[in-house]
Amino acid sequence: MRIRATVAAVTGALALSAFAVPTAQAAAAAAPDVTFTKVTVNNGKPIVARAAGTTSVPVTYTFKHAAGLDIGSDNLLTGPALYVGASLTVDNVRLIGDEPGTCTATSSTTASCKGFIDLHPGSEGTLRNTDARTWKVGAIAITGDEDGVKIQSGLGTTQIKFHSKLNTDATPEPVRKGATITVKGTLTRANWNTSKYGGYVGAPVALQFKKAGATTFTTVKTVKTGAAGALKTTVKASVDGTYRFAFAGSTTTAPITAVGDVIDVK
Repeated sequence: MRIRATVAAVTGALALSAFAVPTAQAAAAAAPDVTFTKVTVNNGKPIVARAAGTTSVPVTYTFKHAAGLDIGSDNLLTGPALYVGASLTVDNVRLIGDEPGTCTATSSTTASCKGFIDLHPGSEGTLRNTDARTWKVGAIAITGDEDGVKIQSGLGTTQIKFHSKLNTDATPEPVRKGATITVKGTLTRANWNTSKYGGYVGAPVALQFKKAGATTFTTVKTVKTGAAGALKTTVKASVDGTYRFAFAGSTTTAPITAVGDVIDVK
């Protein structure tokens, strides 16, 4: 059974493909006696979503429940949800799993669960460009007799970030010692509204170099991306080695390090 939630703006109801709850008041009146704890989203790391395709984010959680409550999937559906605002309500549930979590009893009153939050970019999807931000974490429990919904807020926070791409091209190859090397690249990031990648303008990107035989890169300079995310800078050829661009990331965009380009100095 699916647990994908959508907001019905007119009625304020929580519409579920598995269950249909007529009103928030009715759901609260018969809410299951469940208390969620220890929710971990994406192993504690920021969520990085690509431009297209579903990003399924793993979530683990536990809950306490009344003794004697049947926690089988035919009787109780549970799952994590992301929200913004003061609290999670039936009116602001949007980022949630397509399917309920899978739970195992660890005692007569506790259960351990695994689930997913499924992000769908695109014009018809649930993920929009404005969603690159910090989200609050909540959880939902739904009784199998369709009589109640328990919604719990304040279970932590997580970040959703744009996936990014970066490349490096150093020319000429080979190059005479003391001559000028031109290093170009492009930094792009996911556009969830269009399901495509677009240039990231004005982002600081480090140009790094590793001498032939060395094991680590060092930063040569920092360059800002221009139109369409383009990068271009020059350096003097001195020794054989590898140049690469590296983007440290931002509050909205995931870090990315390009594959290096080897330069042979004659």
